[in-house]
Amino acid sequence: MPFSPFLRAATAATLLLGLAACSPPSLPFARLAGLVTSRQLDEISGLAASHVHEDVLWAINDGDNPARLYAISRRGRLLARYDVAGAKNIDWEDLASFELDGRHYLLVADTGDNAGRRRGFALHVFEEPTTLANGTLRPAWTIRARWPDGPRDCEAVAVDAAGGQVLLVSKKRTPPELFALPLADPRGAVVEARRIGRLSGVPQVGEELQRKDPKLAALFSQVTAADIAPDRRTLAVLTYGSVLFYRRDGGETWANATSRAPETHDVPPIPQAEALAWSAGGGGLYATGEFNPAPLFYLVPQQ
Repeated sequence: MPFSPFLRAATAATLLLGLAACSPPSLPFARLAGLVTSRQLDEISGLAASHVHEDVLWAINDGDNPARLYAISRRGRLLARYDVAGAKNIDWEDLASFELDGRHYLLVADTGDNAGRRRGFALHVFEEPTTLANGTLRPAWTIRARWPDGPRDCEAVAVDAAGGQVLLVSKKRTPPELFALPLADPRGAVVEARRIGRLSGVPQVGEELQRKDPKLAALFSQVTAADIAPDRRTLAVLTYGSVLFYRRDGGETWANATSRAPETHDVPPIPQAEALAWSAGGGGLYATGEFNPAPLFYLVPQQ
């Protein structure tokens, strides 16, 4: 979701003040891993760890930017750029990496809807490039979908490839809604997202920020990114104010896991935090936001 210049500056300062008014503890470990300085990446809205290239992350920009995928190092250096043919960047809001039938893929979620007018949306799946060199990519398949009962803004999408589904989390509803879609190629059919639950325990902003700036306070708990750990045991969710970890036991569903209170931590100092991705090994997560230069943090949750 692009902010006005005023809101960008205000977010960097005021939301950080608001963190002090909220009760979650600090992350047990959050360190600055790098800095994204390339002007080509000034509105990062999605991150995903490469499972083909060691120490590489994939990134996308928000809507009103070219349809491109970018490979960056774990320190934030731009490595390669891929123009996308056959798909538009209407409002790209999240990115996920996954393995299916022995192949590695990237899923781009064109799901943003700031104005609440898009009944339909698209998820574009690309086979992950095996070489890092500027080039062009075409979708391996596209999932065209619609919401069951009217438009929603959605910036958080995660893939559970072993479960054959894509999870989507609404942004502006309270509590956030959890939807699911089949991951398989629909072969031209438009599929309907199925609501399977809601996210419990999303922290709300403190009273002090509500009094000082109600507009920014309203943003605090909005969900902006999500990713599933490689071992499929944890769903990580990012809001402007918090990082949430929903654990699931054994073979229980994600709907059950998100019905319990999550492990919750403050977001480190990331202006407009909108991108989150588990590392390829699953030991921690990378997080950044729609800003330039954009700090790239590495987060390690409790075990």
